[in-house]
Amino acid sequence: MAPLDDLLSPQAQQAVIAGLFLAIGWWVVGWQNRRRDDRLRAERVRDVQRALFAEIRAYLAVLERDDVAVYGARIAARIVDEPGYFPVIPSERNDAIFNAIVGEIHVLPRDTVDPVVLYYSQLNAIVAMIADLRSIDLAKIGPERAASMYRDYIAMKVEAVEMGQTALLAIRSNIDGRGTGANARGGRAVSSPASDRSGR
Repeated sequence: MAPLDDLLSPQAQQAVIAGLFLAIGWWVVGWQNRRRDDRLRAERVRDVQRALFAEIRAYLAVLERDDVAVYGARIAARIVDEPGYFPVIPSERNDAIFNAIVGEIHVLPRDTVDPVVLYYSQLNAIVAMIADLRSIDLAKIGPERAASMYRDYIAMKVEAVEMGQTALLAIRSNIDGRGTGANARGGRAVSSPASDRSGR
């Protein structure tokens, strides 16, 4: 005689056992789904962060290659010293990837969102400054004022380098959104395949 025969009929016992297996099955399926969702989210976070890393690093590499601070000081001096001289300021769009994924910015870890958004906000400010510089009437405002505006523009680019380096470090520190980098371990940032000296 089964131990539960005094309490439950055989049909009830079968129903309890079937219900127990069903509940365990739901729990296992739910756990597997959560694991799958976590894995897919981590992959999406890595994809987004790697794309942003590449875009930021590419612009920083150009600014560092051109030694923008030294170049800017030289051009500002020419604006003052050479009557009628003002450089051609090219348009810039260094945020194509960011604009493409801005609707998914919420997938990024909190520690990454702030420095990335600050960096791209600085790029927007630079674009606005370029528009102002391109509309300058040199004869009207004079070379000193024009040179001052140009120096402000260069200072914004230098600041963009610093912000970009901070954003790259934040991305490398938490590349998959799970806190596996420096912030989580209290150590050095995890290097990514795309990391180089510009991301220090």
